[in-house]
Amino acid sequence: MSSTFYDDVQQLVQDLLDRVGKKIVFGSGFGRPIHILNELYRRAVEDPSIDLTIITGLMVERPKGSSELESRFIDPFVERVFGSLPDLAFLKPYKKGTLPDNIKVLEIFITAGSALNSPYAQQHYIYSNFTFWFRDMVSNGCNVFGHELTHRDIDGQRHYSMSSEAFVRDGLLRLQAEREKGKEVAIVGQVNQTMPFMYNDALVGESVYDFILDNREYDHTLLGVPTQAVETADYMIGLHASSLIPDAGTLQIGIGSLGDAITYGLILRHRHNEEYLSALDTLGTLANNGALVDEIGGTSPFEKGIYGSTEMFADGFRHLFDAGILTREVHDDVILQKLLNEDKVSADINMAALDELVAAGAISTELTGEDVDYLKKFGFFRDDISLEGELLCTADGNKLEASLASQAARRDIEKHCLGDKLAPGIVLHAGFFLGPQAMYEALRTMPEADLKKISMINISYVNQLYGCEEIGRAQRQKARFMNTTIMSTLLGAACSDGLDDGRKISGVGGQYNFVAMAHALDDGRSVLMCRSTRSKGGKVTSNIVWNYGHITIPAHMRDILVTEYGIADIRGKMEKDVIAGILNITDSRFQDELLEQAKEAGKIPLDYEIPAEYRNNTPQRLERLAGEMRKKGLLPKFPFGTDFTREELVLAGVLQKLKKKLASKTEIFKLLAGAVEASRHDTRAAMPYLKRMGLDNPDSLKDKAIQKLLISELDDAGVLKTGR
Repeated sequence: MSSTFYDDVQQLVQDLLDRVGKKIVFGSGFGRPIHILNELYRRAVEDPSIDLTIITGLMVERPKGSSELESRFIDPFVERVFGSLPDLAFLKPYKKGTLPDNIKVLEIFITAGSALNSPYAQQHYIYSNFTFWFRDMVSNGCNVFGHELTHRDIDGQRHYSMSSEAFVRDGLLRLQAEREKGKEVAIVGQVNQTMPFMYNDALVGESVYDFILDNREYDHTLLGVPTQAVETADYMIGLHASSLIPDAGTLQIGIGSLGDAITYGLILRHRHNEEYLSALDTLGTLANNGALVDEIGGTSPFEKGIYGSTEMFADGFRHLFDAGILTREVHDDVILQKLLNEDKVSADINMAALDELVAAGAISTELTGEDVDYLKKFGFFRDDISLEGELLCTADGNKLEASLASQAARRDIEKHCLGDKLAPGIVLHAGFFLGPQAMYEALRTMPEADLKKISMINISYVNQLYGCEEIGRAQRQKARFMNTTIMSTLLGAACSDGLDDGRKISGVGGQYNFVAMAHALDDGRSVLMCRSTRSKGGKVTSNIVWNYGHITIPAHMRDILVTEYGIADIRGKMEKDVIAGILNITDSRFQDELLEQAKEAGKIPLDYEIPAEYRNNTPQRLERLAGEMRKKGLLPKFPFGTDFTREELVLAGVLQKLKKKLASKTEIFKLLAGAVEASRHDTRAAMPYLKRMGLDNPDSLKDKAIQKLLISELDDAGVLKTGR
């Protein structure tokens, strides 16, 4: 099969319709070929005879302000971060439920909270583990699959990379299987040269695709997720969790502030160990969970480093790589990997390593051609070594006995054949990447040797052991799979993606698979991180509940739960001990009510009392402890930078407070009085903020009033007084 190349999206779509027909079920991942999808949608809107179904996930809409003031703040930021990323033409009618009758959009993973009030989205949602996405796409009739890719010319030859979309390899294989059954299908690629070029398993031949759209006019900004602020509770969770990750282990973390908090904790542990230990001491991590940390985690700097095996390559992994923590290299050979795990072989090459390979059955004493190829592949032999007959030949003309049994031959092999270092391995296997624009730029400019240590690979490889169990077990030693959950029951069940009325907030993703894999691996552990409370409309509610009508992880798969108040090791424990352990890390405002519910259910002794040392789980105490750490220069708001400018960070806080005040009638008169007073201020200190909001030279009465209101709030926040 050969690919047909296009520089015009309309012609590609026309040829696609001619090939497949007017019934199109188009499946895609996160790196959607947006121009192709938008053109298909336009055609289907104009031509009702086209029956179009789109199956995808994580559809993000450009944020918009709900007021003029919010728009002044958000619009320039969005333009800067989203850049030339095209809007999905069908996203708004999808959420509103106004799609034409001949068009359906099915979502498998919802952008968090974006569709709670969309009946259409909720009704057309496919609840599927990420691992089974492509199976379910095919079962829903997928006959076209498309994604973005990129290319690079190397030594005069064009190479294609699936880049972040390497996780869809499973989908390509499934669609190819449908083709072999005689079904008319098509695989479509859209080249986007802003995508980082990834090597290893992301490399793909152009012949995989039936249609390829390749025109620089269609290149666009990648979907980026702005870095979130890391709040106090997140930092405490991250610090606790970072002590559960052992040296020479395996790590999975996700996106967002909790992922950044763990990353920060690990870097602090590695680079500033004294401050790290002091922080853990302040939090009581070791006093309360020292035995667990000693057994499964660690607090020392990383000597051997860790390896990443994760669904999502989140930005935290980039920082762990830069910090010299993501350094444990794995190889695609079971015997070699086991020898590395057992420290029988190291990165330094010597004859003892060859003896270990012989003992393990990787090579034979009398070297064969396959043995020589194996030794060269992994760096035990130099690349210029070859086997001719029964003799090893070197580039400088030496011909040596190909035997490890003879002492004389061993001396010759050691002198003329051995390499210096083991061939570079992989420090991170991931299905896709998603992060801020700074992450993509770092990948675009990363040295090739470093980039080749990252392997973007099919989702079935990283999310489970099936089909790759032997090598998966060898590589994923001491695995710690860290995931975020929204709520936890007092018996250890977790709710991460939906509400008890049936509405879905997001999706299960790969969370269930990683939890299951942690139980399947002999030394693996699942760590669920949960903020103990949430606040809405001024009301604080516990995220630790007695029971809940929707669960993502059942209680029988409970393992480790971490909140800002500590760690609960609940794997294999009796019910009463699970309850007691989780109560110890619950916000103290809700402990008594939860304990009473447990007693009423007969799940804990009636005379049980929560120990006194866990009775001060309050945000006030944590803020005091965090304040002490911040005095030492720890716990910055944005530990890894931010897409916001300095002025925007100030304005974000000011506008948030202003929005709350405007919602209160009693506060409006105070605001007006403050605005009148602000008219007497010298506006020079406020000018950088006014310029950012386009209010530095207002020309209407309305804008002048808004300017005074903003100056008043800036003054109230102390910005103008300090000149910050």
